[in-house]
Amino acid sequence: MTLLQTYPRATGADTVPRTVADAMDAAGPQVWDGMTVEVALSVMAAAGTRHLLVCDEDGQYADLVTRDRLRAVRDGSAYTDRVRLRDVADGTGPFASPLATLAEAERAMRYRRVAALPVVDEDGNALGVLALSR
Repeated sequence: MTLLQTYPRATGADTVPRTVADAMDAAGPQVWDGMTVEVALSVMAAAGTRHLLVCDEDGQYADLVTRDRLRAVRDGSAYTDRVRLRDVADGTGPFASPLATLAEAERAMRYRRVAALPVVDEDGNALGVLALSR
């Protein structure tokens, strides 16, 4: 029989957050789904962010749009200056509960190949964004 020595876990600031709520970034800019793609790109540039949380007319989370996705829409042949975020939002993207573990969220992000995962509470409010470190 081999003895295994264990050490107690550190409880200081060096511990890794255990839930999504512990690790998420603040929600950042949240925009209305009636905003045009061009204005949304301007908001992203001004805020220095790669994504925006999109809310519906009731203020509930609707989608997360990325700069790359909006640029692809803008560069598409069907684009006009009247295209709104609700026209390009699919609302089917993944999101995480603030109570989910980081391991669960990371697996979901890697499986779905997303770099940012919105954190949404049980009432549909966007609380923040969990992003993979690069």
